[in-house]
Amino acid sequence: MKLNNLKPAAGSTHSRRRIGRGPGSGLGGTSTRGHKGAKARSGYKRKIGFEGGQMPLQRRVPKAGFKNINHKEYFAVNLSTLQNLAETKSLTKIGIEELRKFGVVKGKVLVKILGNGELKAKIDVEANAFSKTAEEAIKAVGGNATII
Repeated sequence: MKLNNLKPAAGSTHSRRRIGRGPGSGLGGTSTRGHKGAKARSGYKRKIGFEGGQMPLQRRVPKAGFKNINHKEYFAVNLSTLQNLAETKSLTKIGIEELRKFGVVKGKVLVKILGNGELKAKIDVEANAFSKTAEEAIKAVGGNATII
């Protein structure tokens, strides 16, 4: 067996259909596009959501709701997470940079400290927002809750 003897198996390959090359080819005339209509024309591109002239769904369904441009999305961090960080990394001050450094928070996000869990360590915490229970728990242990 040599490379110049290799051939694909019989019937496994097909020759390309040459469309629009006259009546003798059997694929002339309408060139497999049928008769008339938008799909028979050159440059046809179906519009997104087009339903054949029927009123499209996105126009049948009424508009609803609104997007509040002043809404702030906070990433929630619980007291239990802060306690765990303080114990494992022996920290006394935890800010957004520390949370980012130890993989709790990714990217530039606003952080809100929530009061779920128990805090035993005296920690100074810096965040964008605090829940009332979280702030009380931090101050009860002797730490500081500073809003950035």
